[in-house]
Amino acid sequence: MSSSTRKNIETQSSKEFTGIELKSPATYAAGFTGVKVALQHTFKEMGAFKSLQTLSHMNQKDGFDCPGCAWPDPEHRSKIAEYCENGAKALAEEATSSMVVNAFFSNYSIQEISRWSDYKIGKSGRLVAPMILKPGSNHYEETTWEEAFRLIADHLHALSNPDEAIFYTSGRSSNEAAFLYGLFARAFGTNNMPDCSNMCHESSGIGLSETLGIGKGSVKLEDFDQTEVVMVIGQNPGTNHPRMLSALEKCKANGGKIISINPLREAGLIRFRNPQEISGMLLNGHGLTDIYLQVKINQDVALLKLIEKKLAALDKLEGKVFDHEFIVKYTEGYESLLTHLDTHSEQELLELCGVNEKLVDEAVALLSKKSKIIICWAMGLTQHKNGVENIKECVNLLLLKGSLGKPGAGTCPVRGHSNVQGDRSVGIMHFVSKELNAAIKNVFGFNAPEHEGVDVVKAIPAMYEGKAKIFVGLGGNFVSAASDTEYTAKALQNCDLTVQISTKLNRSHLITGKTALILPTLGRSDKDLKDGKPRHFTVENSMGIVHQSKGFLDPISDEIKSEPEIVAGIAATYFRDDHPVKWKLLGSNYELLREKLGEVITSFKDMNTKSEGSGYYLPNNVRDLDFSKLPNQRAQFSMTGLPVHNLKENEYLLMSIRSHDQFNTTIYGLNDRYRGIHNERRVLFMNEADMVRENFKKMDVVNIMSNYDGEERRVFQFLVIPYQIPQGNLAAYFPETNPLIPIHEYADKSNTPISKSVRVSLEKA
Repeated sequence: MSSSTRKNIETQSSKEFTGIELKSPATYAAGFTGVKVALQHTFKEMGAFKSLQTLSHMNQKDGFDCPGCAWPDPEHRSKIAEYCENGAKALAEEATSSMVVNAFFSNYSIQEISRWSDYKIGKSGRLVAPMILKPGSNHYEETTWEEAFRLIADHLHALSNPDEAIFYTSGRSSNEAAFLYGLFARAFGTNNMPDCSNMCHESSGIGLSETLGIGKGSVKLEDFDQTEVVMVIGQNPGTNHPRMLSALEKCKANGGKIISINPLREAGLIRFRNPQEISGMLLNGHGLTDIYLQVKINQDVALLKLIEKKLAALDKLEGKVFDHEFIVKYTEGYESLLTHLDTHSEQELLELCGVNEKLVDEAVALLSKKSKIIICWAMGLTQHKNGVENIKECVNLLLLKGSLGKPGAGTCPVRGHSNVQGDRSVGIMHFVSKELNAAIKNVFGFNAPEHEGVDVVKAIPAMYEGKAKIFVGLGGNFVSAASDTEYTAKALQNCDLTVQISTKLNRSHLITGKTALILPTLGRSDKDLKDGKPRHFTVENSMGIVHQSKGFLDPISDEIKSEPEIVAGIAATYFRDDHPVKWKLLGSNYELLREKLGEVITSFKDMNTKSEGSGYYLPNNVRDLDFSKLPNQRAQFSMTGLPVHNLKENEYLLMSIRSHDQFNTTIYGLNDRYRGIHNERRVLFMNEADMVRENFKKMDVVNIMSNYDGEERRVFQFLVIPYQIPQGNLAAYFPETNPLIPIHEYADKSNTPISKSVRVSLEKA
């Protein structure tokens, strides 16, 4: 690794700490404090009047979709505030009045900017004009759109093979942009279309597809009003999906119960003070979790097997615990599952999961009497070596209880970015779909490639080894989001050209190929105008609803283009307008683009009208109990294995987490008030018994090391914070801990990085 690479990925590891202040962890989420913090962020970035006016349009039927998470909007929406604290923060980041102009890059070299924290880089402001970093230069300079498109086209023409190009997609892109982007990649001749879902919910997609026939969840928002039990596993909704708390609150109000399974006790799972209610603003709000199972990191399968084993024993004694009618009619593998469960003893599973048996028995007693069960999860289940099997074990429990295809029951993978699910639905994928290829041939008249491309963890070695020479990113912050940060940084630096289509400056603009381009694009809240007339785009939320999004704010610069226009500009310049696809026309005429999307993917047919208002649901076979695409046309029980970590005596399992002032790699501030951390991010949460064992005291400074295949990786100077976390487990924020995650360690089948279960050791700094 060159010294320049190490400098460019440096955040604050060699600087002084920022002045940590510790408080007791919060016992509730939201409330008056949430409102105050949300307004503070927006007022600071946008001013009071602009903030209030713009917030009133966010998540409204005639407004714009939140640039944050993918939680769905209710049919009847609050006119006061149909958004959460972190949604307001996301808007403030996107709609800031600060700008990154040409003079900014004249004043600061990429070396200097790269030594800033991710927080400071993100606060630089909106990108307002195309910028180029020429070979050997340390400063970006302004360029024209025509020159940028021509440079990309020339580099693409110079490749010896289309697979030498990587086309990455972030979940912030629209359905229209993602479809056009995927169409161009296939027309160019490659399926190298990694996307951010490879790093988060790919395990969900694989696990659900193999067991239920669709890689999406099956519940609707109204199911939370009718459910009897919601199980929240490996998810922290109070920080990552705050509007979900309203759905959990309704569940409780209607008599439902909540079981939370998580290594950390999270404020957003304990109590919710709804800021739209008097009881939430002035009183104590509503308790949420009824049974909190504080499982050890990555021992969810052991806990779920233990629950299933105890339920099976009850069913054998009492009957009517499992839904045998459902099992016989719709499933396959039930007897094999029971035989498999018998290979484990209750004591073995209890010791592995680390949960108090009395609490497990309470959960079993509750589940034994209920059939309307929803299981929600996020990256706490997916980002492990056995991520796919974690999902399959959740499905096992739902199949045993017959908790699918009826109101108040089903699967609920909660997506982390507002259109990451839509990207996949419109064709962003590295694998081959013969059905999609045939439709593209029929509608557009060209042959799409028939060989598999690379996902994220395969794209990085391809660039590192010089097999891929061009990287194009449609949104996102690739270098900070991916695992093995130094390796990823070197991979990008090995490219001849890197192109980032972005709204704001981030670290990926500083880790570049020999030539680099930044192409500024409209944000969710920006008006998208063509000849003075507004256009809209569409997104798909976490529950499969496709709906419109219409920007409200005047763009901060006339030089900014929409994502479809940028993709079309690249494609038209590359093909020199000699191609069956009329790129420029599709990039400017969104209605025509949606018509063509509907012709290629029939579930999007007539979306120009169907996506109005609340939008429409895409087809979902699980809701109809249609398993015709699975073996023997039945949902599949799975025989999953227990995870194996082989920890040495001095090793721990580390999980990466978000702070409350963070969304993915975007850092809104330096506080994590729900966990009691203020003005610092380099902290390590540790069990007090483990601290005694290591002779650590509170606020000791430690380095963290991982060692895989004899190669040691380190991150430096973290403050030890005693916290209620199982012994042998640690937690720290990403992207600060991403350098510890080996590029070649990822989930079986899904290739999702093992960000939530990294073997590490510690040393005093």
